[in-house]
Amino acid sequence: MHFLRRLLCLTVLAAVCACGRDAGQAESVQGGHPVEAGPIGSVWVVDSQDTGGRLYLCGTIHILRKEDYPLAPAYEAAYSRSDKLVFELPPDAAKAGAAARMTQLGTLPPGATLEAEVGSESWSGVKKWCASRGVPPFSMARMRPWLASLMITNNEYAVLGASPDMGVDQHFEKRARRDGKPGEGLETLEFQIQLFAGLSEELQRVMLDQTLAEVGTLPEEYDKMIEAWKHGRLDDLQSMLFREAAKHPELMEIFLAARNRAWMARLEDLLKKGERAMVLVGTGHFTAETGLLHLLKERGYLVRHYREMKED
Repeated sequence: MHFLRRLLCLTVLAAVCACGRDAGQAESVQGGHPVEAGPIGSVWVVDSQDTGGRLYLCGTIHILRKEDYPLAPAYEAAYSRSDKLVFELPPDAAKAGAAARMTQLGTLPPGATLEAEVGSESWSGVKKWCASRGVPPFSMARMRPWLASLMITNNEYAVLGASPDMGVDQHFEKRARRDGKPGEGLETLEFQIQLFAGLSEELQRVMLDQTLAEVGTLPEEYDKMIEAWKHGRLDDLQSMLFREAAKHPELMEIFLAARNRAWMARLEDLLKKGERAMVLVGTGHFTAETGLLHLLKERGYLVRHYREMKED
């Protein structure tokens, strides 16, 4: 279930990933400016040939490192040629409240414990991980398995120097705020948190067990994912996400397919109105036949990678 970990970076917003970490690191990064050579990026251009509307679908990674900047020039071009930005969450959404809400939903009722929920073997794995990272086990003793899994994963990303505050979403949200460029969101914070809180008990247990089992492989997997994203290799990203998805198709429906279908109405509205917008969503939303690129092609829109464009 490596794909659960990848879902965190590729499809689920950093506000959910952050688990209460302080914002602000992305402010210090001045990347995203054009460079002469390098990765082509994960940016696709969607045109309505009827109205002249254009969307720059910019694939994001929600958890990045400082060294992952500057971004490919295609992102800068998309930003400069767009009149507005569309994020998964509205700019300035109450992300600071994410930690409190996640704690509320991710805490077991009085008398219940994580050990009782997942069994002594899994709890021993949690304690072993806590010892390796200097985390007091009691701090996780009453977490629901989904929250414990997120906390472990986020801590491991932090060890790599990766942070949701460095994500592509945060970079452009801060940039747009400085430039006075308008933005909007496709979802609410509550909706995104409920994606995890609504998982069945069985899926939560599997999620935690796989997280514990795969902690050691995270650095290598993360590097592969970043390289595929930087070079716009959707086939590689799709393979990373879907190669184990057959075991739990309901997760792909919850985290990817259903959300893509829900977003189509707003994306088509922008195109039909002839607007030009930069749409920043997790790159995982572009993959497979349930992805946004395929859905938009099915509706008759012209979809091309940015490298194919000759901008007017």
